[in-house]
Amino acid sequence: MTSAAVPDHPWLLPGALTDAASGARPRRTTRDWLVDTHMFLLALGWAVAVAWDAAQPEPALAGPLPHEWLQGLDNVLGPLACAALWLRRRWPVGLAVATLPLGLFSATAGVALLIIMFTVVVHRPFPQAALVVGANVLTCFSYAAVRPERGFGFWGEVAWAIVFLGSVLAWGMFVRARRQLVLSLRERADRAEAEQQLRVAQARHLERTRIAREMHDVLAHRISLLSLHAGALEFRPDAPPEQVARAAGVIRESAHAALADLRDVIGVLRADEPAPVPAGPDAPPGPAVERPQPTLADVPALVGESRAAGMRVEVDDAVDDPGAVPAGLGRTAYRIVQEALTNARKHAAGATVTVRLAGAAGTGLTVDVRNRRPVGGHPLPGRPVGGHPQSGRPVGAGERAAIPGAGTGLIGVAERVSLAGGRLTHGRDETGDFRLTAWLPWPA
Repeated sequence: MTSAAVPDHPWLLPGALTDAASGARPRRTTRDWLVDTHMFLLALGWAVAVAWDAAQPEPALAGPLPHEWLQGLDNVLGPLACAALWLRRRWPVGLAVATLPLGLFSATAGVALLIIMFTVVVHRPFPQAALVVGANVLTCFSYAAVRPERGFGFWGEVAWAIVFLGSVLAWGMFVRARRQLVLSLRERADRAEAEQQLRVAQARHLERTRIAREMHDVLAHRISLLSLHAGALEFRPDAPPEQVARAAGVIRESAHAALADLRDVIGVLRADEPAPVPAGPDAPPGPAVERPQPTLADVPALVGESRAAGMRVEVDDAVDDPGAVPAGLGRTAYRIVQEALTNARKHAAGATVTVRLAGAAGTGLTVDVRNRRPVGGHPLPGRPVGGHPQSGRPVGAGERAAIPGAGTGLIGVAERVSLAGGRLTHGRDETGDFRLTAWLPWPA
C-alpha cells in the first residue's frame, strides 16, 4: 500500500493535525511551541503592563479595585494564570474551570483567560465550549461592578466584554471547523486510497481466478486427449511401427499444445513485473504477449480435435450470424463446449456426443451438448492403434482406465454462465442421456 503524502513543512502544522490519524495524544510541533511561547509572552506582557498601570495614580488600562490587598492578589494570580497557559492544550476545560473565578475581578489575567477560552472552543465540542463561554459572560457582570471604568458605565463595560468573548468564540469555531474539514478530507483520502488498494487486490484475485478457470478448461481438454492416445498405445504395443509413430506424433503435438496453453495461462500468476527473456530466434515468446482467446468460430476446430482423438461428435450449428457473436459471448460458449466434450471423454467413452448451437441477437445463444449412456465393451482384435477402422477413433483407452478429474468442471461452467448473466441446466433427461444446456444473453 502506498504511503500517505508527507507535507513539505510538517513543523508548520499543529499537533492536532499531525497526530490525528494515530489516535494518540497530540504532541507539540515546532509551530505549537512557537504559538504557545508567543501566547505566554503576550499574556505575561499584558499582566505586567496592567500591574504597572494599577500602581499609577490614575490607571488607564483597567479600573481600580476597591481594596489594595485585592490588587496585590490580582498581581500574583495574573502571572500564575499566564504560566498555566502551558497546560491549556492538555486540560483546556479543567484549566478554564479552575481560572473562572479570576474573571470576577482580575485584569492581569484577562488575556490569559481569553486564550484559555479560545483553546476550549478550538479543541472541544460546541456544548462544552458554550458552557465555558456562558460562564465567562456571567463573570463580566461582577467584573464591571468591581472594576468600573470611566466613560463606559456598567452596561457599556459589560457590552464590550461580551463583544470580546463573542469574537473569541467565533474565531475559535472557525479554526475548529477548518481543522475538522482538513481531518475529514484526510480521512476521506485515506479511505479512498484503502478502497483503491482493495479494488486492486480484488481485481488481481478475480483475474487469477479467471486464469485458474482457463487453466482447468484448457489443460483438462488437452490432457484427456493425451490420455486417450496413450491408452491406445498401451493397449496395442504390437501395432505396426507406422501406426505407433503416427500415434506418438499426435501425443507429441498435443503435449506441445498443452505446454503452450499452460505457459499462456500461468504467466499472469507470476510476479507483477515479467522477468526478461533472452532475445534471439529460438527465444520463447514473452509472457506479456497473449495468444488470441478462442471464440465461437473456433468450435469447429475444437470438434475436429475431439474427432481426431476418436470421439463421435455431431454438430448442429443453427446460429443466424456467427460473425456477429460478441467475443466474450463466443469465448464462454467455446469453453462450455470444451468442458462438455472433456466430460464426455472422461465419463462416456465411446458414446456419441451431439453439440447444438442456436440463437440470434436479441434472443440469446443456446448451447446444448448431450451424449448417450456409455455402452462399455472391449476393442476387437486387429484394430489399429490410433483409430477405429471407420471413424479413426482410438480404442482401449476409455475402456481400460477412467480419466481422472477434479470434479469442478461443471462448477466452473456454472460460474461462467452466471457471470455472463445466463442460465445452466445439466443432468440426466427422461431417456437417461446426459444433457448440458446453457442459455447466454446476446444483446440486440
